[in-house]
Amino acid sequence: MEQTIENEIVDSNGKNVEWFEESLEVDLKWSLAINSVLYKATTKFQDVILLDTKHFGKVLVIDGKMQSAEKDEFIYHESLIHPALLLHDNPRRVFIMVGGEGSAAREALKHDSIHKVVISDIDQEVVNICRKHLMANQEAFADCRLHVIINDAKVELEKSDEYKYDVIVGDLCDPREGGPCNHLYLKSFYQHIIKPKLDHNGIFVTQAGFAGVLSHQAFFSSVYNTAKQVFNHVIAYTAHVPSLADTRGWVLASDQPLKLDAEVINNRIKERIKGSDLQFIDAAFMLAFTVMNKTVHTTLMNETNVLTEENEKSLHGH
Repeated sequence: MEQTIENEIVDSNGKNVEWFEESLEVDLKWSLAINSVLYKATTKFQDVILLDTKHFGKVLVIDGKMQSAEKDEFIYHESLIHPALLLHDNPRRVFIMVGGEGSAAREALKHDSIHKVVISDIDQEVVNICRKHLMANQEAFADCRLHVIINDAKVELEKSDEYKYDVIVGDLCDPREGGPCNHLYLKSFYQHIIKPKLDHNGIFVTQAGFAGVLSHQAFFSSVYNTAKQVFNHVIAYTAHVPSLADTRGWVLASDQPLKLDAEVINNRIKERIKGSDLQFIDAAFMLAFTVMNKTVHTTLMNETNVLTEENEKSLHGH
């Protein structure tokens, strides 16, 4: 694995402090002091660790990469879920690819219009440990509108020939060599599986890797350009996530126009979301985080790479 847990640093009281160390790049590492290891196992599909860290609370690590942290996961998951649901006129059915942590489903279920949320995650063990340890998602897992299916998301979507969704969400790990999510980023998947399973005015949104000035060319711009080959309207947006040590990117797409209207979005937040209970997203910020800095914007406009079976990308890591 790409991460290590060591006992080499002594605090001001002379006690050993354990550290989780993640390799971000070949020459760059990110370390967190930890209180304990809550869970550690190699499942059929991936290496999984749940840590109790001193700075970010509980942290989920898959294949050596931090996926989310208790203290700031709301930034990632609100950004992943709410723009798509707020841009949709009447979202009722949501399909979440992977998402076994439960946080994406928690955010979707805040919308009163939602009748059904499906999580399709390939790894039962990840779902089990998150249901046990992540208290913020207990209510979501107990909600009768949530259906958890243990299966590859591609296979599950293919099975539902006649059933369509208002929003399909890619709550995915970054692509790794031999990783379980790599095929869920490809043009053929978007074109032949995602698009036919969306309702007429349906919206697709996926996490798209790091989107910082120094990191966006590794994957973010390729996801954006790949989506543009399949959908008529595509929006890229970004937000900084402290625990991930960088800016994160998402790509949202539809065949229908996507109107970013602050007044409409604010009204929908008030009307649809229980108690307007959002910590990070509001209409003003939704409009703001679609604006890229010059470096990233130029790359997005000029990107030519398309993710295909012959042209997959694997990022640094396990």
